[in-house]
Amino acid sequence: MSADQTSAINPEDVRATKRDWAGLVVLAFAVLLIAVDGTVLDLALPFISADLEPSSTQLLWIIDVYSFILAGLLITMGTLGDRIGRRKLLLIGAVGFGLASIIAAMATTPEMLIAARVLQGISGATLMPATLGLIRTIFVNPRQRTEAIGVWGAMAGGGTAAGPLIGGWMLEHYWWGSVFLINIPVMIALVVLGPILIPESKDPNPGRFDLISAALSMAAMLPLVYAIKESVVHGVSFTLFAIALVGLAAGVAFVRRQRSLKDPMLDLKLFSNAAFSTAVLTNLLSVFALAGVLFFGSQYLQLVLGNGAFNAGLLMLPGMLLSALTAVAGAWLIRRWTVSQVLSVGLIVAGIGAGMLLALGVDSGPVMFVIGFGLVGAGVGVALTLTNDLVVSAVEPERAGAASAVSETAYELGIALGVAILGSVVMAIFRKGIDVSMLDGDQVHAAQGTLGGALEEAKHLPAEAGSALVDSAKSAFVDGMHVASGATALVLFISAALVLRMLRSTPENAKR
Repeated sequence: MSADQTSAINPEDVRATKRDWAGLVVLAFAVLLIAVDGTVLDLALPFISADLEPSSTQLLWIIDVYSFILAGLLITMGTLGDRIGRRKLLLIGAVGFGLASIIAAMATTPEMLIAARVLQGISGATLMPATLGLIRTIFVNPRQRTEAIGVWGAMAGGGTAAGPLIGGWMLEHYWWGSVFLINIPVMIALVVLGPILIPESKDPNPGRFDLISAALSMAAMLPLVYAIKESVVHGVSFTLFAIALVGLAAGVAFVRRQRSLKDPMLDLKLFSNAAFSTAVLTNLLSVFALAGVLFFGSQYLQLVLGNGAFNAGLLMLPGMLLSALTAVAGAWLIRRWTVSQVLSVGLIVAGIGAGMLLALGVDSGPVMFVIGFGLVGAGVGVALTLTNDLVVSAVEPERAGAASAVSETAYELGIALGVAILGSVVMAIFRKGIDVSMLDGDQVHAAQGTLGGALEEAKHLPAEAGSALVDSAKSAFVDGMHVASGATALVLFISAALVLRMLRSTPENAKR
């Protein structure tokens, strides 16, 4: 049912049809695959390196260019979907994603694989805001919309968890390109079933599409995300600082242009809505916490406790599954309590989980980590459902794509900042605490670069010196992880207090 048809009807009286719920299944599987594609490549990298022999720079681009392009184009594609039709853009993106996956699977050179990843990033940027924007227009009833967004969030979280596991299984049975071909059946189903089950929706009076704004939004996001991610790998440098300044300057220019346009690409007045701005910030901070714990937690499980990559993925699976389950549960909880109460409790639970990681040591078993990470995942799952629901509920249906893109951009920035800031905290304390007195020259640089580098250097030392370096490196890393965990808990507790203060008196805070 269109927004025009329901404008004079109480949204509480509009119930989704069986066709609407079937359409949600199609949208949810599209989101699942996008999430899977963000992590499925991790285990395939050694096989890609052996087969295509990329340089270290090319390997980094193979990993990161997908997220760079995705983050840079989200706002542009969300706004474009509002103008030309969200279903149309979704189907175009599905075709592009499928073709890019085939090219990636069949890549014979690093350049070919990088180009395929670029196309995947462009296509992914069309899919994510379109799916959430369509949910906003399909599910008019607020309670049902929250439930649908919960399913959407569960599939996103589940896909992130499933990526390494699916990748590991595929790599055990097929060649590395197979990790990309798992996308094809779902993309075909989306193209076939989308026109049947998903109604078209767009802004009937969208105004002119501003190419300069589109260019400025990408010029802002790409340098910022690049500088943030590269600072984790190579440390902060003048070059990366200059690149970040270019992104900030483009961001300022973008904001100034939006204020001067009659039909802005992004209506900045949205941020004067307390529910919208609080939801966007909470979304970013929640993902910041989850991404940071994933970053240092995976290294702790593998390099400190000695688990293989697949076993580490299994140990992190309960937390990601809890995130998916609580994403759905959030829709049920706000029937009994207000949004601010449920959201703040979720953030507090996640903060307690992060605080539990302070108890981890070099010789700890994995149980405490699994419990702590499980609480982080559970709390963040609730937060992501409710923040996305607040974002799309705060705008008219015709602007759902642009609003969804803002939420998705916050999500991508949260991931980048979580890894960069919390990762930098861990590594700064690691470098200060590791004992490299038995090393010299290049050995010191390699050992202080990463925990993996330190463990590798230890193999080339006499047994006693190597054992001392291993103990020192693991202990220093755990010390850094403790500080990062404490900072994560603090961020989550502050977010909970912010939610209670900012949402308490807003109309969107009511029980569903």
